[in-house]
Amino acid sequence: MSTTPEGKVKAQVKKILDAHKIYHFSPPGMGLGRAGIPDIIACHNGRFIGIECKAGKGQPTLLQSRELGRIDLAGGKTFVIRETNVNDIVEFIWANN
Repeated sequence: MSTTPEGKVKAQVKKILDAHKIYHFSPPGMGLGRAGIPDIIACHNGRFIGIECKAGKGQPTLLQSRELGRIDLAGGKTFVIRETNVNDIVEFIWANN
């Protein structure tokens, strides 16, 4: 089974989080849970992190943007990660160790 471009981004992010021993999980999709929840939820040094993964020029939906904004307002950290900015996660980890 081939992996989608977005699936490849998710796998890269999970690999980085695993390498740094950062707690994370992917909420179930397919209509379960609340719409717009980020693809990956993580916690690093007590800080809540929401990561939405996109491929190419893909943009978050309005529901996804709303959820990312709610996380930011609550003091969490959010990312929209693509193939071109995966290192933003690494930079955040190193800056917050």
